[in-house]
Amino acid sequence: MRRLALVAAALLVLLGAGVALFTLRSGPGEPGEPGLSAAAAAHPRLPEVRRTMEAYGPLIAEVARTAGGESLVVGHEERAADVAALAAELPAAVDAVTAVWGEEWARTALLVVADSPAEFAGLIRATGPVSPELAAAAIADPFRPGTTPAGQRVVFSPDAGRRLGPDGLATLLRHELTHVAARAVTSDAAPQWVLEGFADYTAHRARPAAFAATAPTLTAALRAGAGPADLPTDADFRGRDAVQAYERAWSAQAYIADAFGEQAVPRLYRRLAAGPLDPAAEDAALRAELGVGRAELVAGWLGWIAGQSGVAAAG
Repeated sequence: MRRLALVAAALLVLLGAGVALFTLRSGPGEPGEPGLSAAAAAHPRLPEVRRTMEAYGPLIAEVARTAGGESLVVGHEERAADVAALAAELPAAVDAVTAVWGEEWARTALLVVADSPAEFAGLIRATGPVSPELAAAAIADPFRPGTTPAGQRVVFSPDAGRRLGPDGLATLLRHELTHVAARAVTSDAAPQWVLEGFADYTAHRARPAAFAATAPTLTAALRAGAGPADLPTDADFRGRDAVQAYERAWSAQAYIADAFGEQAVPRLYRRLAAGPLDPAAEDAALRAELGVGRAELVAGWLGWIAGQSGVAAAG
């Protein structure tokens, strides 16, 4: 999937500015094409997805005024509830991401909601089978390092809203927007515990919950005496323990924020996400940003998650 387009995907199990919403459906007295108002048809980002999406049915859209300008949410009538929910949540989600990452990104977004698995696969430019567990993907056109990514958008699967519910959909939106915000300094070859952990940290920070609620699979493993011994590998995010891999990655970022201050989280991301690092280079980057090497970081994190899960207190 990433050979033709840069993709940052989230599993289904994962969990500012003034707001002005405009429903972009034509109605009495509204000039424009069937299903779209003149404002929707003229939005500069609509052409990026229009041709692909219109093959699957007439379009609807809503505009949300976010911190960087007017953002667009596009879908089909059958997914009108998801389109409306995402448009309503988008301004706050942009602000939540900016609160962690800073203002060095567009602070606008293009969101699209697919109406079928086939449309979803087309919108994310999949070159093979798409897992039914995939709820959303943030994609961008290929770009050269040092340039501004183009064609960035977040694509939601047809059943993401139904299966996740309002809170889960909002969390997923913040997760994917984090990938959008950080894309310019991100290499897909960077460690996934950094990329996905940072996105999950930002997503959950806006609506804090107890450790066990945010990382139930990890908590259960720790309480059963089967907790991890290290940070998740890239392969862990694709295997049967992918759920726990995401939770471990989130918890590592939450630990870093707690132990070294929240500003250490985006600083470390910028240093580690730029490309693949060998163990020595990763250790050096950690020492430069946090003052500890990888072994010390892992040891501190393991103790922290034990305490958060209640294992240390119980033991």
